[in-house]
Amino acid sequence: MKNKSILNLDNWTSSDVNELLDDALKFKNNQKTVDYQQQKVIANLFFEPSTRTHYSFDMAAHRLGCKTLNFNEAYSATKKGETLYDTVKTFEALGVDALVIRHRENNYYDQLVGKINVPILNGGDGSGNHPTQSLLDLLTIKEEFGTFEGLKIVIVGDIKYSRVAKTNIKIMQKLGMKVYISCINELEIPGVEKVDLKTALPSMDIVMLLRYQFERFADDEHYHLDYLRNYKLTEELVAQMPPHAIIMHPAPFNRGIEIDDEVVECAQSRIFKQMHNGVYVRMTLLNNVLAGES
Repeated sequence: MKNKSILNLDNWTSSDVNELLDDALKFKNNQKTVDYQQQKVIANLFFEPSTRTHYSFDMAAHRLGCKTLNFNEAYSATKKGETLYDTVKTFEALGVDALVIRHRENNYYDQLVGKINVPILNGGDGSGNHPTQSLLDLLTIKEEFGTFEGLKIVIVGDIKYSRVAKTNIKIMQKLGMKVYISCINELEIPGVEKVDLKTALPSMDIVMLLRYQFERFADDEHYHLDYLRNYKLTEELVAQMPPHAIIMHPAPFNRGIEIDDEVVECAQSRIFKQMHNGVYVRMTLLNNVLAGES
């Protein structure tokens, strides 16, 4: 469908995912090149802080030969009360060819669908969805294992409020992966088996850590100590993982909190590879919506 937006992965099939990832690998392996010769403009509208998603999309656009406009909320008319809809409508009126939007409100795009004629790529909505992060995670996994069927992954940390966790759980289950979670009772979600991290590690193919959210538990010293004791990935725990298993994290990560400093770049870590792969996934998504191939 021409100019189809990428808002979530709810309706994606396993074929859709694999086709996208195969295309991303073609970009990565220099088997495919696209140059829009500065004739397309991508607007990055980030209403929440971002390093990797924002600048990964920026890099992806530049590698496709596109121009970018980078919105700064602090110096925008939103400080005067302008709505999200009117801000987005403004960029449409300016003539941009695609919009990358991150917003603190869950499903922010519901107020835009059917009213905006420019394709939207969701860079994250509240605690709801983060489709492009999931796709880059899946690319990293596919490169490593060649398949998804039967792989075991444990996602560790703040599951309930993590858009990364929730998006990954749904699409990974659809792809035939066995997904487990490890977290305190207050942060679990229904429909996913909860396991003890230390007990589960020897049987896992993938350990995916989530950022420890200081802002949510700043005044709870008991929770902080419990987290360090039960959910921090240490060098000692890595030694219990199978040799083929990998460590992932959507970042930003807190060295010494959810992950030991020495583990961040250890032999089994794929954290920076995830970031690298994000450029190729986002190149593919941008090219699809710009070319009307999505």
